[in-house]
Amino acid sequence: MQQSEKQPERRRSGDYLGKVIFLPNFCALRAVFAVVVIGELLAILLTLAAVDHFEEFLAALSPISLLVQWIGLSTAGLLCAMREPLCRLGNQWAGFAAFLILIGMTLLLSLLVVWMDSGLALAALPEERGGLLWRSLGISAIVGVLVLHYLYLQHLWRRQEEAENSARLQALYSRIRPHFLFNSMNTIASLTRSDPKLAEEVVEDLADLFRVSLGDASRPSTLGRELELARQYLSIEHYRLGERLTLDWNLEQLPEQAMIPPLILQPLLENAVYHGIEPAAKGGTITITGHYRRKRINLSIRNTLPEEGERSHRQGNNLAMENIRARLAGVFDLEASLTESNVEGEHQVRLVIPHPWWE
Repeated sequence: MQQSEKQPERRRSGDYLGKVIFLPNFCALRAVFAVVVIGELLAILLTLAAVDHFEEFLAALSPISLLVQWIGLSTAGLLCAMREPLCRLGNQWAGFAAFLILIGMTLLLSLLVVWMDSGLALAALPEERGGLLWRSLGISAIVGVLVLHYLYLQHLWRRQEEAENSARLQALYSRIRPHFLFNSMNTIASLTRSDPKLAEEVVEDLADLFRVSLGDASRPSTLGRELELARQYLSIEHYRLGERLTLDWNLEQLPEQAMIPPLILQPLLENAVYHGIEPAAKGGTITITGHYRRKRINLSIRNTLPEEGERSHRQGNNLAMENIRARLAGVFDLEASLTESNVEGEHQVRLVIPHPWWE
């Protein structure tokens, strides 16, 4: 029963859970901005081809630009509104539907311009009204085919990059850092004598971490599951480091059902422990903060830093950071981000994920 109740949310939470289509999310601001810029460049090109003298350029550009922007923005609006059904169609039919939407909006708006008979289009393009329709449809068809072909090639490139990133992730986390494994086993051995029940809990937490790290990296996870794994990992480290590790959780109401790639938080926390807490003689504090605002999940991991002499021998290669960035881009395009900075003498990693991604 629980599984059937979760299925609708999974289907809505991200395209990568079902059929991945090559069309970008036209509800996103970046996609709308791209439509405006490409439309204006096309209008300039058409105007340059239509006029004979530069003095006529500005007068001709205004009506052509207006018509092109109407067509582009109205098509983007329909593709945004129909994104969920388009995702269910798959690449072939979604592309065909997008092409028909573009042609339909071109025909509708061109007929509207002719019907208004305002003289705007006819002043810019010295042709008969029927010629305006055929020319608009022909240009839209050619541009639409070229743009759809480019988006499909970009989609194939992104899928290939995502597969390579998943393979690198699988190779990276098919083995948890040896020092973490050995230290965890020593912690379990010591707890076996002093607190057998607690030792059993640590074994279960360690088993969960290994189960995820050895699983399929391409399968999506949920924010709630990732937070649970983060707590299990930090629990093991807390048993090992004791009072040297202080944790400060400050999570507001978060959509824990949100679908995200697996192993996003644990590597960031592992870096915080390995580079920030473990080398420090006095230990340190890791602060995990999260809130949900304006359809964005904001998570930050902040850790204190050891003294200069204590951290000089630990150099990171940013492999985990680059891998996470690449996988976020493969799923959420440019809507997700992962940044790091120094804030008040502490290291901070900030993760932003859109939710719901389908809107």
